[in-house]
Amino acid sequence: MANVCAVCNKRPQVVNNVSNANNKTKRWVYPNVHMMRFRLKGQASIKRGSVCTKCLKAGKVEKVI
Repeated sequence: MANVCAVCNKRPQVVNNVSNANNKTKRWVYPNVHMMRFRLKGQASIKRGSVCTKCLKAGKVEKVI
């Protein structure tokens, strides 16, 4: 499934666009996820999937090349 983080399960959200006249229209906000090979911290197995940049920066996963 696209746009879902394999580590923290972060997925797209529906939010409101708010104009100056306070008109509200729905829009989607997508997480910053990238498809990569990664290893979870403390595990030896290598997986492939979408990982958000917040998990990568926090050190929850290690990028494998």
